[in-house]
This record gives sequence, structure tokens and C-alpha cells, in this order.
Amino acid sequence: MTASPDHDTLPDSASDEGPRTAVVPAHAAGRRFDAVLAELFPEFSRSRLAEWIKSGDALLDGEQARTRDPVTPGQVASLQVVLDTQTHAQPEDIALQVLYEDSEVIVLDKPAGLVVHPGAGNPTGTLVNALLFHDRSLSALPRAGIVHRLDKDTSGVMVVARTLPAHASLVAQLSARQVHRQYLAVVVGAMVSGATVDAPIDRHPRDRLKMAVREDGRDAVTHVRLRERFRGHTAVECRLETGRTHQIRVHMAHLRFPIVGDPLYGGPLRLPRGADEELTARLRGFRRQALHAETLEFTHPTTGEPVRTSAPVPADMLALMAALRADVAAHKAK
Repeated sequence: MTASPDHDTLPDSASDEGPRTAVVPAHAAGRRFDAVLAELFPEFSRSRLAEWIKSGDALLDGEQARTRDPVTPGQVASLQVVLDTQTHAQPEDIALQVLYEDSEVIVLDKPAGLVVHPGAGNPTGTLVNALLFHDRSLSALPRAGIVHRLDKDTSGVMVVARTLPAHASLVAQLSARQVHRQYLAVVVGAMVSGATVDAPIDRHPRDRLKMAVREDGRDAVTHVRLRERFRGHTAVECRLETGRTHQIRVHMAHLRFPIVGDPLYGGPLRLPRGADEELTARLRGFRRQALHAETLEFTHPTTGEPVRTSAPVPADMLALMAALRADVAAHKAK
């Protein structure tokens, strides 16, 4: 369990509608008001708190103070603010598969085909619209509480924050690489061993829709482990150490084992020699990247306990793997 904070938060501090208040702790004696305020209210950025100090929305013992004013233990810091709407998308009644839920977080299983954020090509019908219908208060959080995303055609488990403190905690855990994210992928080619791919990623120099391994990119690390080998394909387990856009898709293509069905990085269709009609149809008909976010583990923002949740492998990937398995058995029998 995590230790309790060493300041006292008064009963009305949890409300988004009224003032948030906290008592200055003994160890903060003589320190600047802005620095202490950032410790007392870590869910808000320092720049936002500084703006509230200047505007008089952040007070010390009910009086306006300067950012550099020293504080005294026992003084009451208060935020006289009503949170602005951060997410302006409209709620839509779109079904969600919730795997775990409490007052701080929602963990859900995103289906393939569902876009996460509204955009120019998808102004409605997104995960954000569904979340706002599920919980209208998420409109007060950046991106409706979404702290990481999955590509449209990647399925699987995601965590969403329901409060600002939970949002700050999850973002910090992701930044510190403390969130365990494990994926299942079916790739083209028979891999003989696992690998760790440590290759920086950034925007492709010519194709703006794609990412690419680049020397001047942002660091990106993926750990790949074999799960099941087929004649011309492999099921692999990918664990993310970082979370760059399209990271697993780019790294597997970089290894020359692109993900089955990947429209950006997969290349032309490759069939095992002598593939039967069933397998040929499965491979030709798999029109999305065969990538599923299988397991997510993080530290609960309030309790400090680990939360580990898994999303079942979707039917289309199960059917694809079954056809690949049947192909192995058929050729062994010959």
C-alpha cells in the first residue's frame, strides 16, 4: 500500500464544483507558496497553479498571496475554481466492454475498428464519445481520461482515469515505464528466437501516415518472445517498455517479420507453400493488423495495489491461429 500524504485535505476538497482546500504541513515551513501548492495539489500542472495564484483563485488563509511568499505550517491553501470542460465531444450510446471499474479508473476491452479520439475523419463514433456517455464527468479531464491509446484496428485492454489525481498518477507511471503492457501478435515469417528491439522511432521522412525507425527518433524498446510457431508465421508476445505511435508494428517490420494484415507496414500477402483453401481465405480476409493488447498491469492511483487485467483474444485472431495450427498438422501428416 502507498503511504498517506503528509498533509490534511479538508472534507470539501474532493468536489470539482466547490473549493479544494489543504493544510500546509510542517515540513513546508518557509517554502514558496507556488512550490507548496504544487505538492498539495499534484493533479494540476505548475503553470496552471501559477495562473490561479495570479488571478486570485489560489488563496492562502483566504487571502491572495504571491507565488514567492513563504508559507507557515497550519495555513490553509485553497483553490476557488470550477474545472473547465476539457473534452468537448458529445456523449454517444456506444457499448463498452468494461473489464474493471471503480471510482478512480476504468479498464476496458477496446474492439478492433473503434477509433479512440475524435478527429477530422472521425468526428463521432469514437471511444471518447462512448466514455462520455458512460460517465459525463470525464469531460472535465484531458482527453476524457485517456492516458494511452490503441490504433483503430488494434484490439484489447486500455485504462482510463476518472479523476485528475488518477490521471496524473497513470501518466507518471507510463512516463516512468512502470506500466506492464503485453500484446499478442501474429507475424509473417517463422521466427526462430525472441528479441529485444531497441530502435528509435519518429515520423517517416516521406510518408506522413507512417512511423519509421530513425537514428534521430525517440527511444523505443520492445521485448519480443515466441509464443507459437507455424509453417510460415509466428505468434509472438510483445512487451512494451516505451509507447511510441505504431511501435510494435514498426519494430516487427524492422525485424522483417511484419504483422499479418497490417495495411501500413505488412507488405504483400505471403502464403505458406501448399496452403489449403481455409488458410488462404483466412489470410486473404484478415483486413486489420493481427495485434491484440492482451494484458495491462499498473499501480492503483489510490490504494497503491497492483491492478492486472487481461482482455480475451478476439474471435478473428483465434480463427486465424486455428487455421495456421491446422495447416501445420496437415503438413505433418503428409
